[in-house]
Amino acid sequence: MIAVADYGIGNLRSAEKALQHIGADARLVSDPDAVAEADGVVLPGVGAFGPCARALRHTGLDKAVRNVLHAGLPFFGICVGLQLLYEGSEESPGEEGLGVLGGVVRAIPPSEKRPQIQWNVLTGRGTSAMLRGLGPAPWAYFVHSYAPPDGDEVVATCDYGGTVVAAVERGPLWGAQFHPEKSGSVGLAMLANFAAACD
Repeated sequence: MIAVADYGIGNLRSAEKALQHIGADARLVSDPDAVAEADGVVLPGVGAFGPCARALRHTGLDKAVRNVLHAGLPFFGICVGLQLLYEGSEESPGEEGLGVLGGVVRAIPPSEKRPQIQWNVLTGRGTSAMLRGLGPAPWAYFVHSYAPPDGDEVVATCDYGGTVVAAVERGPLWGAQFHPEKSGSVGLAMLANFAAACD
């Protein structure tokens, strides 16, 4: 079972439905204990970093997420759900993230319109289970004004007034700054890769 962490924020239902579409047993889960019993966890997120971080703590799902990651279970953070894995974001100064990944989320280049709301091509970096079978230049759908810092965990970027982090992977921890559930066949293939990792 893949638990879609339900902390009252974001595109929860669309992420659940996309996973169910590719045949996964995906369910919205708000109970931290039930999250811990899942075979994999998806953390979606839409909106601003601060409210999402506070909602995650309020529901107690922050501890459940940390436990899942510590146990090495498959985990997929989407959009702000990815950003929450970092130490913080300049969008919400003083608001702490989970700190699972190092660094601070920062605004995308000021030379470009913010937010980036468009399809954009992914440029892969190294070998990635997340991007397996997606082809050399897959397109994904972005809606965001902030993005994670570059680092060893980055497996894909996009070009938006410069190099912008698009996807990260560190063992069973995956993250997408774009929305797989809105990225057509490419996004569904990526979610299928995640479901396979949960089996």
